[in-house]
Amino acid sequence: MYQEITLCPNLTVAENMFIGRERGPFVRQKDYKKRAAELLGELGIPARGTQQLGDCSLAVQQMVAIARAVDMKCRVLVLDEPTSSLDDKEVNVLFNLMRDLKSRGVGIIFVTHFLEQVYAVCDRITVLRNGELVGEYLTEELPQVKLVAKMIGKDLEELKSLGEVEEKKSDIKEIFYEAKDLSSSEARPFDFNIHKGEVNGFTGLLGSGRSESVRAVFGADKVTGGTVKVNGKNVRITKPIDAMKNGIGYLAEDRKRDGIIADLSVRENIILAAQVMKGFFRPISRSEAEAFADEYIKVLNIKTASRETPVGSLSGGNQQKVILARWLLTHPNYLILDEPTRGIDVGTKLEIQKLVLKLAEDGVAVTFISSEIEEMLRTCSRLIVMRDRNIVGELTGADLNEAQIMKTIAGGEAANEKEV
Repeated sequence: MYQEITLCPNLTVAENMFIGRERGPFVRQKDYKKRAAELLGELGIPARGTQQLGDCSLAVQQMVAIARAVDMKCRVLVLDEPTSSLDDKEVNVLFNLMRDLKSRGVGIIFVTHFLEQVYAVCDRITVLRNGELVGEYLTEELPQVKLVAKMIGKDLEELKSLGEVEEKKSDIKEIFYEAKDLSSSEARPFDFNIHKGEVNGFTGLLGSGRSESVRAVFGADKVTGGTVKVNGKNVRITKPIDAMKNGIGYLAEDRKRDGIIADLSVRENIILAAQVMKGFFRPISRSEAEAFADEYIKVLNIKTASRETPVGSLSGGNQQKVILARWLLTHPNYLILDEPTRGIDVGTKLEIQKLVLKLAEDGVAVTFISSEIEEMLRTCSRLIVMRDRNIVGELTGADLNEAQIMKTIAGGEAANEKEV
């Protein structure tokens, strides 16, 4: 079963269960409806065969896809992230169905980033990292803290010897942004604040909700609830332009999809956000745009043949610098950087990290997200730890080390000497 539901929402449940399996020129709808009703009842799926699939919840659609596989007499069922779009109640319904299939002798491969769900339904755990097999373990013999260690690629013995990270200090204590119960179509309700001149970060395993949370802050996903204050005043941020007008910039996780416009020049990409804020009926003049582009090409050491070079022809690191230049040109008070160093060379990574710290010295609030924990520790003075789309901890000072991050992600389990 694919990660994205591949059924047809405009067809009925029964039609989806048997589509592509008709025999002969005539389809016996009566037989299919009868078999669908039997199978839905047998598996405890709360749907009718005559019901249009699009009217069902995502959880029911997932279970219809499973019912289709079961009726095809599958012996092994592969579920790729089946719970990614489900709430807790729907997850429990799906798990009950999985346990029922297991009792019938069906082998199930459950692909997920949600650690607690792994321990809820799995007998064995196979850990993969960077496309390679790390190992296979009995669930009962692999504590969560050890699982996290294997997923990240650090041994607990090694982590214990890293020592404490020196606390990064800031003389600027005023809160710039504060959210209460903020939620979106992709993020569960959470509280969050950041001070002027602070670099904080959201950390957690892939799928933990890091990117979804900052997208809610920027209004990149549909905001569904919560209150927000900027500089102590209540504001309403439901879309990116609202965030931009309140001094917030956002470098997205996927630069190719949400960042660069590959066919436009370096100059055009750099001025894009500033032009949006100014309004398209007040265009930035060609001479101004060229001056801005030349300035930031020099400041950020962007390697390009000229300001008119299509940004899509630049290296990944230089594309990232162009997007950074775009936001720096708006003079933000708060800059969100989601995976700004992914897929770029070590030298450019260090340049971006130095830039982040320099922005903080100048009073800019920065949220920095990276899959590399060492990079987060070098850059951030406070880390928000996430698991299963919930904030599960906040680390500062002496707690800013890899061992403590792993323990928090794993649910606070202590790595005692026996486990090590």
